[in-house]
Amino acid sequence: MKLSRTVSWFLTAFGVWSLFIWTTFVKNLWKDSGGQAFVGGDHSQPTAFFWVHLLLAVTSLALGLAIGAIGVRGLRALRRQAAESL
Repeated sequence: MKLSRTVSWFLTAFGVWSLFIWTTFVKNLWKDSGGQAFVGGDHSQPTAFFWVHLLLAVTSLALGLAIGAIGVRGLRALRRQAAESL
């Protein structure tokens, strides 16, 4: 399957965006002092809210990185193809 330059850049940008958004989300989840993520703000007692949202973040981060890697591979293939045609 051959990806266009536009699609490859979009997938790469999506991967970068996903990395930024979900790492920020996990940092904010860890800093939660409102009592949703940890019982009484004690980090030794995570709640179900914490585990569900951590699983969501890790899954989304993994998928975002995989999509970004596909985009990078598409860009590298296009660059290789352009070099071979010279």
